[in-house]
Amino acid sequence: MQMKRILHWLLVTSMAGGLLTGCSDRPSTADSSQKRPNILLISVDDMGYSDLGCYGSEINTPNIDQLARNGMRFRNFYNTAKCFPSRAALLTGVYAQDCGYHQTFTHPIRNAVTLGEVLRSTGYGTYWSGKHHGLENPYDRGFDRYYGLKDGAANHFNPGLQRPGEPAPARKRADRSWAIDDSVMNPYTPPQKDFYSTDYYTNYALQYLDESKEHDKPFFIYLAYTAPHDPLMAWPEDIRKYEGKYTAGYEEIRQARYEKQLAMGLLDESHTLSRPDFVPWDSLSTREQAYEARVMEVYAAMIDRLDQNIGRIMERLDSLNYTENTLILFVSDNGASREVVQLNDDDDNAPIGSMARWVSLGENWANVSNTPFRYYKNHSYEGGINTPLIASWPGHIAPHSFTSYPGHFIDVMATLVEVAGSSYPENFRGEVITPLRGESLVPVFTANDPSVNGRQNPLFWEWRGSQAMRLGNWKIVRNSRNTDWHLYDLENDPTEINDLSRENDAIIHRMDSMYHAWYTNYY
Repeated sequence: MQMKRILHWLLVTSMAGGLLTGCSDRPSTADSSQKRPNILLISVDDMGYSDLGCYGSEINTPNIDQLARNGMRFRNFYNTAKCFPSRAALLTGVYAQDCGYHQTFTHPIRNAVTLGEVLRSTGYGTYWSGKHHGLENPYDRGFDRYYGLKDGAANHFNPGLQRPGEPAPARKRADRSWAIDDSVMNPYTPPQKDFYSTDYYTNYALQYLDESKEHDKPFFIYLAYTAPHDPLMAWPEDIRKYEGKYTAGYEEIRQARYEKQLAMGLLDESHTLSRPDFVPWDSLSTREQAYEARVMEVYAAMIDRLDQNIGRIMERLDSLNYTENTLILFVSDNGASREVVQLNDDDDNAPIGSMARWVSLGENWANVSNTPFRYYKNHSYEGGINTPLIASWPGHIAPHSFTSYPGHFIDVMATLVEVAGSSYPENFRGEVITPLRGESLVPVFTANDPSVNGRQNPLFWEWRGSQAMRLGNWKIVRNSRNTDWHLYDLENDPTEINDLSRENDAIIHRMDSMYHAWYTNYY
């Protein structure tokens, strides 16, 4: 099976050579004479392209915006359109299809190594706080310490059982799996009454930073927040900051974000604002408008709290004199979600944003969150798969810079292997390891490679029938198997407005053949 996968991959990449030219091997930039950098990888959950101030939002995110000013913003950074396949790709440097996480997360990661395993073997202290969305305990997969949710989504104020004197926490299930190092709990009921997932993930990350100071080796911290994934829950003081902010409605907020994106240079005029999917704000009743505005206030408050906590991390890095020698990456695992969860035992009378009520963002605001793109999480159109990457690395990445290079979660492993001066194994624990699928982003960060405006290999997507492939600036995409491909020129039409499939049969045929070779390797 492994040999079959390698042969298929060689076929696909050789076919790519027919459309891509001028690419060369990238030299390593690792210098063993320099002190190896610390690495902080921050991920958030279900956050759309335009939800940060530095990507166009009205939400207050000064700390993340500062990271952007200090470093580089990617215009095109890709995930898999779904939480657990994205997280598997981020963790392993291979497609979710390679490590068995393309359909379910209920078995161990196979034929792959984790960032923790690779970096720990190179002498890094490895720490993880936050969401995994996988079967295995990260403590058993290369991480010296772990605290967080092994499962998918959970109540942000209490992921477990009802505590004395409190309402029953809104939840899909009571048995969400949680781990603290080698201890796994089903369910996990935090004893602290001030528990809020974003705050406590940060608390543990701060603890790990302090622990790292005691060891004479660099650290790798993976800080994987579950916000702003539903249930939408936030502290009242954060919600109050946004009261009245969204009564203007979908159209006005989306247009303001788009104009801000253009003004800051994130987008240019080729980014035509896609057709809205939301209903007209004025078509809603007064009661509906009040509900929708409150939903977005809570969502904004969750992102505000994320930023506050990232500010806590930045302050600790400064106090420990780590800032100048730390690479920081900030990503989101997929676009904003239109999914709406409805629970039979939910308390509809509880305030929106509180522990006792599960509320989802919904399609209308998700469309705003993904400005300027089409569609949402679970779709392979740009609104589902294109989300922010911010990279900050003093002395290596130019401040206040942008790139249009099409990066992907599979690139993170290759990037960190180069940054750490590490090596990627061929075998691990008796298994043959899938070759790295990604490409190092270090040449993009340092802008010392002439191919940074292109990409050597194609990118592929498949999630429950939503399929896509990007080769250079061409992208084919469809929402279900066995339907016709749509074709877009992303250089001139990055928001996928003009389908060029009818007048480009040769390109469709070649890309379809390449996609088929990739797809049949796994399905």
